[in-house]
Amino acid sequence: MAGAPLASTSATLNRRAANGNPRVRALLIALTIGFLSIFILAPLVNVFAQAFAKGLDGYLAVFWPPSPPEGATLGVIQQRKLAEAAVQSERTWSAIRLTLAVAAVVVPLNIVFGLAAAWATTKFRFRGRALLVSLIDLPFSVSPVVAGLVFVLLLGRNGVFGDWATHLSWPDPFSLRWVGFDAGFPLDFERDFTGVIFTPLAIVMASIFVTFPFVARSLTPLMESQGTDEELAALSLGASGWRTFWKITAPNVKWALLYGVILCTARAFGEFGAVSVVSGHIDVNDTMPLRIEKLWNEYNNQAAFTVASVLTLLAVFTLVAKTAIEWKTARDHATAEGKQ
Repeated sequence: MAGAPLASTSATLNRRAANGNPRVRALLIALTIGFLSIFILAPLVNVFAQAFAKGLDGYLAVFWPPSPPEGATLGVIQQRKLAEAAVQSERTWSAIRLTLAVAAVVVPLNIVFGLAAAWATTKFRFRGRALLVSLIDLPFSVSPVVAGLVFVLLLGRNGVFGDWATHLSWPDPFSLRWVGFDAGFPLDFERDFTGVIFTPLAIVMASIFVTFPFVARSLTPLMESQGTDEELAALSLGASGWRTFWKITAPNVKWALLYGVILCTARAFGEFGAVSVVSGHIDVNDTMPLRIEKLWNEYNNQAAFTVASVLTLLAVFTLVAKTAIEWKTARDHATAEGKQ
């Protein structure tokens, strides 16, 4: 009989220890909510409030400027405003297209690099492994502006590889057009770039530098904890290296890989510092963050917040996808533990 009160008291004490002091808990929760409200929620709300300051029509006009009524006679000032709105809209769409194109190049390359780096550092032990792991984390500690400046010093006109880089010619992939079979190959490029710095190629290179740790660092802890037992068993049964990767390694790391891809994509969309340095502030080299800065500097605040709202929506989508993957990973882990 004496054991029951003691067990009840022990359970109560354990529950209180787990919950902690109610006042301290309430204070910490209030501080967290207050901090998030001031520094995250309030700016986000302000972005959308400013973006829709002129209503839905004003928001959409940033992307699709209104056309003059058919048969209407416009004055010189009105014609100039419509022409300026059309130019600004095309520059905004150009920034959106370039941002998506950069991410389309950067993310797949980082997937390949991240898988290779995580595999090398977790499945093998070799001299210099610690240095390699430190180099993977280098972009986290180096300012993006410094990273962009390094590319300029290496590939600029007066850089270490400047003589080669400034004479490098490569086609603009956006200028691909159909020319017919009379010319031999039916596709051709209308425009070529010369040089590396102040071109989209430099933007891609800078974006790769600042984003390449995300996939590798998402995979490394999981692959480290999983060890090599399953791969060694598959190899001992006669499976090839590629078959082992696709049947054993890839399914085990798919959620961590997707998690890293989402973070990498979000950073590629939002990178400003390194891209700003290597873009040369040329309009055709503007990504969405650079476009926002130019609109703000031109005192076109509503358009700047409108483009910023698109980036904000991408960030919200990234957060939702990240949370869903974390929930899925935790559920799969709990299911695996339950089977054991």
